Amino acid sequence: MTAPDQSGDAFQKGFDAQLTRRIFVYLKPYVPLVVAGVVLALLIAVAQPMFALIQRHAIDTYLVPFERDRTLTTETLYRGLMVAALGYMALKVVEFCLTYAFTLAIGYLGQNVLRDIRGDVFTKLQRLHLAYFDQNPVGRLITRVTSDVDAINQFITGGLVSLIQSTFLIVAYVIIMLRVNWQLALISFTVLPILYFATNFFRARLRDAFRMTRTQQAIVNTKLNENITGMLTVQLFGRENRSALDFDQSNRSLLTANVNSVKWFSLFMPVVAVLGQVAVALVLYFASRNILGNNVAGSVAAGAFTIGTLYAFVQWTQQLFQPIQDLADVFNNLQAAMASSERIFGVLDTEEEVADKPDAKALNNFEGSVSFEGVWFSYDQTVTADTPATDDRWILRGIDLHIQPGESVALVGATGAGKTSVTALVSRFYDVQRGAVKVDGEDVRDLAQYDLRRHVGVVLQDVFLFAGTIEGNLTLNSPDISHERVVEACQYVGVHDYILSLPEGYQTEVRERGATLSTGQKQLLAFARALIQNPDILLVLDEATANVDTETELRIQHALQKVMLGRTSIIIAHRLSTIEGCDRIVVMRKGRIVEQGSHRELLQKGGYYARLHRLQYAQGDAAD
Repeated sequence: MTAPDQSGDAFQKGFDAQLTRRIFVYLKPYVPLVVAGVVLALLIAVAQPMFALIQRHAIDTYLVPFERDRTLTTETLYRGLMVAALGYMALKVVEFCLTYAFTLAIGYLGQNVLRDIRGDVFTKLQRLHLAYFDQNPVGRLITRVTSDVDAINQFITGGLVSLIQSTFLIVAYVIIMLRVNWQLALISFTVLPILYFATNFFRARLRDAFRMTRTQQAIVNTKLNENITGMLTVQLFGRENRSALDFDQSNRSLLTANVNSVKWFSLFMPVVAVLGQVAVALVLYFASRNILGNNVAGSVAAGAFTIGTLYAFVQWTQQLFQPIQDLADVFNNLQAAMASSERIFGVLDTEEEVADKPDAKALNNFEGSVSFEGVWFSYDQTVTADTPATDDRWILRGIDLHIQPGESVALVGATGAGKTSVTALVSRFYDVQRGAVKVDGEDVRDLAQYDLRRHVGVVLQDVFLFAGTIEGNLTLNSPDISHERVVEACQYVGVHDYILSLPEGYQTEVRERGATLSTGQKQLLAFARALIQNPDILLVLDEATANVDTETELRIQHALQKVMLGRTSIIIAHRLSTIEGCDRIVVMRKGRIVEQGSHRELLQKGGYYARLHRLQYAQGDAAD
């Protein structure tokens, strides 16, 4: 089993202005929060350098004079230090309040943006045509709604916020350092060019490492999803060890990618820290030499420094490198956001190939006639109306079929003949490349999808049940459907007594995908759900009785005889015995209609249907 192509999960650019602008569009409804966040970040940036200023004032105004000539009394010293301490604590309280308000505002902003993006992606997925889901693994789509959206949230609440806050802090530290002592400020800035080149060097390596990590993570997620979904097949064929080895290989590739990221991080962080300490050492050296009066050629003039200034500059230099270091993390958040936003907007920009027209019609006075007029269809989206008829990708080839209101029509034929494609086109899950499918004389492409499907009840061979209660699955949690209507439909299909035998009746919990129910039970529930949701339906049954026992099949057939009365019905069945009572049987082969007529007429013809009938009954006799 080869790993799916995940190349789309990598992203080559570290910044994309167009993608960033599209992310910022989601900030528009929350402009007051954005403004509040920026203002609070600015105030925090102004407040932080003030702590060292207060300490500088206390040292130079009170401690140093008191130590040198004792001109200050002890009482004056204590009073001055108390005022400085109270000012320091008051500023700390202000900083706490500002930081709390800032974190709250940005957190609220990020969570709302996350909700909006996730909602848009989910809504878009609901509108996309089924062919899109045929081509995109479930694991990849789940990643779009979860981790990719989280990456954008991290960029807004972490990366973007750190960018604003760190930029303000750097500007604040630079301004105050230059104003207090420009010579020491320039000395502390001497390592910044080295830091700039080091940051660019590591950023490129970290970007590549991050890209590889994202790609390998997508592969691991896809493998995990496939193996959990296909656990029955894995265990049935004893593939546990083989699957474990395949997963281990992908898992080790992810480990290698993560270790590579850690390696570059473990180098980058100490480099920044060492450069910061070099700057502190330079400040200590030149300031101490000046304070002690040991000037050397090229040093700054004596008396230009104080001990308080030296202490403040040590604090500021160390604090200056923290936001610079934080900016490095911004690049990683930015990279993640660009990669994730490209994939998210790729989903949002996907063309809705099966979409309602602006003037889509409603089905008024529904009757239930269905017509296929010269229909050519292929699941391959590269196939167009101009594709030659000899192309093997065509599934349906020139289908002409007219079904009258209230008529029951059965579609039979070998696997791959195109029977299921016919039913999918009636509900307009796909659009035809040539010809037209019409319901009540209206092309389904001219009808509103919701209104069309509201009149079509489809029961598939593979029944999907949601986690929840049995009644919730039957009503699809619609508050407009009464319990009496649910019971009536269940009695029709013969599943009412079974439901009442369960511990909690209609409120019995159903596990994910109906794991606690047998195939036959799920099939009966699917019949009931179709009848409950669509009281005036055009009934489409796709191998709906293929997985039930003979007794259950007879019960379903008895119920369907009543349900189908007066309703147009299209039935697909491999068991020919189940469709003998249909008004008409349409025989398909290789995408074409080769025969049609009643069961008796087709047997008398002695054609393809008669051969299928003889073969099936011969197999039944051999099995007996």
